[in-house]
Amino acid sequence: MRIKAGFEVIYDCPEPVPMLLTLSVHPSRRGDLETPDWLKTDPVVEVRQYRDGFGNIVSRVLAPPGRFTLSADFVIRDTGLVDDYAPDAIQIAAHNLPDETLVYLLGSRYCETDRLSDIAWGLFGETPLGWARVQAIVDYVHEHIAFGYEHACATKGAYEAWESGQGVCRDYAHLAIAFCRCMNIPARYCTGYLPDIGVPPVPVMDFCAWMEVWLGDRWYTFDARNNQPRIGRVLIATGRDATDVAIANTFGRADLTGFTVVAKELAES
Repeated sequence: MRIKAGFEVIYDCPEPVPMLLTLSVHPSRRGDLETPDWLKTDPVVEVRQYRDGFGNIVSRVLAPPGRFTLSADFVIRDTGLVDDYAPDAIQIAAHNLPDETLVYLLGSRYCETDRLSDIAWGLFGETPLGWARVQAIVDYVHEHIAFGYEHACATKGAYEAWESGQGVCRDYAHLAIAFCRCMNIPARYCTGYLPDIGVPPVPVMDFCAWMEVWLGDRWYTFDARNNQPRIGRVLIATGRDATDVAIANTFGRADLTGFTVVAKELAES
C-alpha cells in the first residue's frame, strides 16, 4: 500500500521568531519513504535538524517577519495491515520493566497520575492484567469522552478531560495514558498521520494522537478515540504527552493563519 501525506501550516510573524518543528516522519518509518518528506519553507530559510531525547526528528528554523509557510508532501509505503492485536500480551511487573520504559510510568504535564490514581484503581482495579486491562481502559475512555472540535483546548489535561467528558483525540490519548500509568503500565503519547482507509472519511483531516503501551517485550498501539484497529498510521513522534511532540514550539509571536493536513491511500499503478 502507498500513502500520500503532507501538510501546509501558515504563520504570520510580526518579527523574527525561532521555531522548533516536530513534523518529520519518525526514524522508525524513514525506510518506508518513497519520496523525501523534506520540510519546505516559504520564504526559504535554513532548516537544521536534530534528534530529541525521545528519538524524534526536530527541525530548527528562524521564521522571518511576515507570512511564513511550512509544508511537506511525500509518499510512503505501508503494509496495509491493521494495528497489531495480541490479547495474550502480558503486563510486566514494574520492578522488571526495561529501564527505558520507566519514564512512561510517571506523571507528566497533561497526564496527572496523582489526580487520577484513585479513580483509575476504582475503575480498573478488578480487571485482568495485561492486554485486557488496557482494552478496558480504552473502552472506558472511548465511551466517557464526547468528541468535538469545539472542545479543543491547549491547556486541558487528562483530569479535566475526565471531569468534562469532552475533548479531541489528544484528550482521549492523555486520559488513556494517565489511567494506564496509574495501573503501572508504561504508556506513551504518539502523533502522526491516520488516513481514512477502510472507514468513513472525516470532514476535516488533521494530525492524529494515539498511544502505545508496553506489554510483554514491546510497544503496542491503542487508540481510545477510534477504538478499532486501523490501517496506515504514519508515526511522526512519541513522548510523555503532547508537550514532547508539539508540531511547533515558537519563541515569539506567531499567529497561525492556515492549517491543512493530507493523508490518503494512493491507487496502485
